[in-house]
Amino acid sequence: MSDSIKLTAFLIANQLEVKGIKSFLEIKASAETSSELFYKFSENKYQYYFNFGVVVFAGFTEEEMRYAIKTVHPYQKAPLANPLRDDFQIMVNTGSETLFDYDKVTLGRVDDKVIRIAMFNLAQSVAIDYHHLVAENLLTEVKGFSNQLEHTGTLKIGRKKMLRFLGRALNTQNDIAENIYIFDAPDQVWDDEYLDKLHQGLIKHFDLRLRFSELEYTLRIIEDNLTVFREISNHRESSRLEWIIIILILFEVFDLIISKLLHVF
Repeated sequence: MSDSIKLTAFLIANQLEVKGIKSFLEIKASAETSSELFYKFSENKYQYYFNFGVVVFAGFTEEEMRYAIKTVHPYQKAPLANPLRDDFQIMVNTGSETLFDYDKVTLGRVDDKVIRIAMFNLAQSVAIDYHHLVAENLLTEVKGFSNQLEHTGTLKIGRKKMLRFLGRALNTQNDIAENIYIFDAPDQVWDDEYLDKLHQGLIKHFDLRLRFSELEYTLRIIEDNLTVFREISNHRESSRLEWIIIILILFEVFDLIISKLLHVF
């Protein structure tokens, strides 16, 4: 094993078809589930594919990573125009304690399982970054509606647009629930105390729980605002229906009056 291994995670699409990637790549996966594919290409070169659109490389050059991403393009659903990237370094020092630094960790033991756990947490980190961006964009739009309500006293957004916006917010929450599982320990750490401590250390190092809580809080604010907007929209629709009913009743009354007048004359 080399003295250092560079990990690089890319969020390249909204979703990756792991079954398609598995069929496309000619080598057997070292580990796989319905949502993940982990490959070992040589002593210090690994690839890790996740169905939530992230691919993580270990020991690959920039050119090799670009080529690998390009080759799996047919299996990317809704590719991102500007993929998100995060780098992390594993320093190998046999017998050393686990030491975390700004963008690296020093380990006394490194094997395939250790590399996989590190790649797994890096993938979760870049996924949270992406969902933060999506949530912040949603919150910016919500603030625009709130400012409009404050300054004009009205909410100038159509029911269809409101429902589409609500759909985007719900899909974001669903994606997070499906793809961010920092509270569930991966299977490989259950029977290995060293891996479990490393996993917990990486969660703390990447601030995954804190960032996840911040993400949940942002989405809760968005949800609360949308609840108010829905009530305003429903009230507006109810008022419109009431006026339509009133107008129809008036038409009926006028029609009745005119009919009686014509009958009299």
